[in-house]
Amino acid sequence: MAKPNTLLIKLVSTAETGFYYVTKKNPRKTTDKMQQRKYDPVVRKHVLFKEAKIK
Repeated sequence: MAKPNTLLIKLVSTAETGFYYVTKKNPRKTTDKMQQRKYDPVVRKHVLFKEAKIK
């Protein structure tokens, strides 16, 4: 059976609120850690979210 092309990753807020998004990533195309500016509803601002592994 073939391996899936996408992995589930967790995008964790850098505002240290504990809020996170779960998204998919193709590790063959993007080998570096993913970073995105997204909305954090706890602090009600757009902040940087960094990639972390799902446990």
